[in-house]
Amino acid sequence: ASFTISLREADNTTVTIKLKPGLPPSCRIRMKNVIMSEVKIKPGENVTFTFTCSTPEKYFITEIQKNIDCVSGPCPFGDVHLYPPGLPRLNRTYIWDVKASTKAGLELKFSTSWLRQIEPGETCPDSISYNINSCIDKATVNIGTFCRNGSVSRVKLLGGVVMSLHLPWHLSLTTSGFNIANRASIKRLCIIESILKWESSVTLMSPNYPLGFPEDELMTWQFVIPPNMRASVFFHNYSLSNCERKEERVEYYIPGSPSNPEVFKLSDSQPANIAGSFNMSLQGCDQDAQNPGILRLLFQVVVQHPQVNENVTHLVDLSKEKNMTVTIHLEGWPSHLPLMSEPMCLICKDPRTCDRVLTLTSGAVYRISFLCKDLSRLRITAEKGIGCMDIRWCQRKSYSLSVPKAIARLPIRLHRFIWKLLATDLINIEITSPSLKLQQDVLEQRCNTSYSYSIVSATPETELNVGVFCPGGSIEKIQMRNNITISLKTFGKGFINESVPQDLKMSFVPHIKDECIFTVNPNPKAKVYLQTPNWRYGLPPYVSISWFIVVPSQQTARLGFSKDRMGIACETGRAYVNIKEETPGAEEIVRREDELLPQPRNMLHNFWVNVSNCRPVDKTQLTLQFWVTFADKQIDLGIILAVVAGAGVLTVIGLAVCCVKKKKKTQNPMVGVYNANVNIQMPGKKGIFRKGRQNNESHVYAVIDDAVVYGHLLKESNGSVSPEVDIYRPFDGPIGSLPPSPPPFSFRKDIKCSSKTEEEPLPLTDTDQDTYLFAHQKLGQSEDNGDANKKDKGDTSMPLLENKERGGLVE
Repeated sequence: ASFTISLREADNTTVTIKLKPGLPPSCRIRMKNVIMSEVKIKPGENVTFTFTCSTPEKYFITEIQKNIDCVSGPCPFGDVHLYPPGLPRLNRTYIWDVKASTKAGLELKFSTSWLRQIEPGETCPDSISYNINSCIDKATVNIGTFCRNGSVSRVKLLGGVVMSLHLPWHLSLTTSGFNIANRASIKRLCIIESILKWESSVTLMSPNYPLGFPEDELMTWQFVIPPNMRASVFFHNYSLSNCERKEERVEYYIPGSPSNPEVFKLSDSQPANIAGSFNMSLQGCDQDAQNPGILRLLFQVVVQHPQVNENVTHLVDLSKEKNMTVTIHLEGWPSHLPLMSEPMCLICKDPRTCDRVLTLTSGAVYRISFLCKDLSRLRITAEKGIGCMDIRWCQRKSYSLSVPKAIARLPIRLHRFIWKLLATDLINIEITSPSLKLQQDVLEQRCNTSYSYSIVSATPETELNVGVFCPGGSIEKIQMRNNITISLKTFGKGFINESVPQDLKMSFVPHIKDECIFTVNPNPKAKVYLQTPNWRYGLPPYVSISWFIVVPSQQTARLGFSKDRMGIACETGRAYVNIKEETPGAEEIVRREDELLPQPRNMLHNFWVNVSNCRPVDKTQLTLQFWVTFADKQIDLGIILAVVAGAGVLTVIGLAVCCVKKKKKTQNPMVGVYNANVNIQMPGKKGIFRKGRQNNESHVYAVIDDAVVYGHLLKESNGSVSPEVDIYRPFDGPIGSLPPSPPPFSFRKDIKCSSKTEEEPLPLTDTDQDTYLFAHQKLGQSEDNGDANKKDKGDTSMPLLENKERGGLVE
């Protein structure tokens, strides 16, 4: 098919048909038997041509440029038509180059299909786009690229303008969609008018975006808003140039405002909740010639109905808090930013200062409100720091790790509360949960509460993830080294109800040797699962972790491990598992990494479990889990029979003692019952007996009563001599070089000193249980020895051997 294009001289229009850039000349233009790749038709020419292929739209484009001179002659104001007709169906670009004086202004007014500004590189859905450039002297400024179906209704420019319309080959338009009008000088680069009739938003950019706004220029955006609507301005991307004179700023003219114009920095929170129409202007500065920088701005204006809650204020009192920040934000922030087309949720700290994200700091009182239809989209993230640099000032202090009521009372769901606990190297941190206690979240025992604590111990070199814990478990205390981060994370809406009994507390304590120590005080009916920290990546090299397990009285604990071996190989050092009951003489169970872990075993007393790591070889990591259950103690039948038999023996001995006392009525000898196993060496007085136990005479009595020597005859006589008899308990163990310790000093509390000048008795150890007894006739037992009793009246609580020595009776 052939095409004929005829241009009138007065139209001052030029048509150029040329190949698309970068395509091979597979298709050509034939004109009067001449093959060419490009044809240019000037004003007053009439040209007929054909294409050498059937699909020229794949290879060629058409540019139609109309020059309009408004300086030397009158301007053809009014609707702009698409001329000439009869063009081939190719991608077309119409260009209107209007020359005008800088003392006058031009206005581009768009018809019903208003425009929407897009970012560079973005395309329009229908492939129809407008590009507006302002020409001042020889400088060209790109006002922006626009699509149809937007809110931009007019663009006013100073001086000339170059307007471009890009049409795809398959669409046919009969009108350009805009007209040109003459206006008085606007005294600024341009004015863009945007009309927002209902709930909506518009995104706009400064001229030349993302390149720099012209130096020391001024431009304005006019926003037409219905009076019953509210508008808010948000800056999403901006940068500042290096100013030598003046200051880059944004000015607002808001009808009814007492301080027009309101001036803001680009870094400030911009006005929000504006009732009705307003103007916004961007002012540049004189830039540094050597390093000018770039002034650019991308912003959004959101229009919405007044919210029901906009006049409802919520008091947030942080005046007594220290080192705390509270951030209210949309769900998913900051990793997920809402689309600009999504309904807006705003948080306001005063009627005109609103934003999608609001951060409150401690030491102040705030009254906030919300411009949001659905408050469930909002979340709270808070952070508080607690530090200790000198243990003398903070050792006895206890800090509550609970969510302040000022935050818990807000109608916004708490997402996360973070405590950062900082201390020096010689100060450690202790976390307690006295009443609720903590449960470690493990695969066999998941947390099902509405919130949990994540605890991380960190240094500049390493990070130890202690674990995830929730209330309602068995761990009542955790002691940790290094700096600690505790994150409370909520799951669902039930946190407000469950947060009332929060009892997590922390304090600073002196240095501990282990990286972490858990104190576990379980419910007697509970089965407790515990595992090493850093479960996902394994325990770091050379780290030691301990658990202290409290065994309830009348209970027996059963300890077992979830696997047979530690599952690592050490490159340097050794890995150990140590188990030991907290009772004198308890056996300590030790296993290395190359040995089998202990089989399940019963523990009768409180006990320790310690895991110490080595430096494992590559691709191996130490992860260890164990469990503890409890059962009532079972009393052995043999023990019961032994107790009954012992009681019978004691009864027989008691009867024998009574019989012997009846036989001895007339004699009152001083009787000593010999116990060969008594340690008579006082602690602290070394060297009293220089001989060994087997070759000294420490067992020789100073006085032995005749009744002892001839005591066997008393059994056959009916005399009145009746010495007191006690029980002899022989020592069955080996005899060392040092005798066993004497009875504890508390057993001799009735000893009194007869003279203040005499040496005070040294304190005795409380480890010896040997029997060392002296028996003597009690007063009033015989009428025949009354005189003797009178002589011996005095401190009868003094040991008899000591009495005899003081009376001069020495062997």
